[in-house]
Amino acid sequence: MIKRTNAKVDGFLRTVKKWQQEIKKLRAIALSRQLTEELKWGWPCYTLGKRNIVLIHGFKEYCALLFFKGALLKDPDKILIQQTENVQSARQIRFTNVREIARLEPSLKAYIREAAEVEKTGLKVKLKKTADFKIPEELQKRFGEMPALERAFAALTPGRQRAYLFHFSTAKQLKTRESRIEKCVRQILAGKGLDD
Repeated sequence: MIKRTNAKVDGFLRTVKKWQQEIKKLRAIALSRQLTEELKWGWPCYTLGKRNIVLIHGFKEYCALLFFKGALLKDPDKILIQQTENVQSARQIRFTNVREIARLEPSLKAYIREAAEVEKTGLKVKLKKTADFKIPEELQKRFGEMPALERAFAALTPGRQRAYLFHFSTAKQLKTRESRIEKCVRQILAGKGLDD
């Protein structure tokens, strides 16, 4: 078994405080599947022929193994989680301790192997079009008040439109949705995306 470790990930592991043991265990599992290790988006990422297969990342309540095309995996153990209803392709397996990872190790290796096979075959997740997403009522109202905003939004790329729609619609409270929309008006009018 050839391990392709990356010095940047070694450095990351020396500095990470939360989930360090869990990340080390997930790293060993990913490396056992003959993937190339990289540091992307600040987290260990495992690739096959420059294509992203799986990412290890940590959150406040859990750490996770994220499969970029997880929606295409069979999931016989029913352990894949769709982070939010708007996530179309990626799926996570979440952990709160290293014992959970050790218990699931054979399954995790099988899921990683399947994810690599999915990538080798060239399968793609069929993504919804921007038109398939509902425009939040508060944004529709703002469009009525400000037609220039509606025109500017329509002129954005589909990816930028989706990012805004996700950002607005994930707010649970009306005031939060309105506040998010208001904060983004200038960016939309300037033709910029949410993260530009």
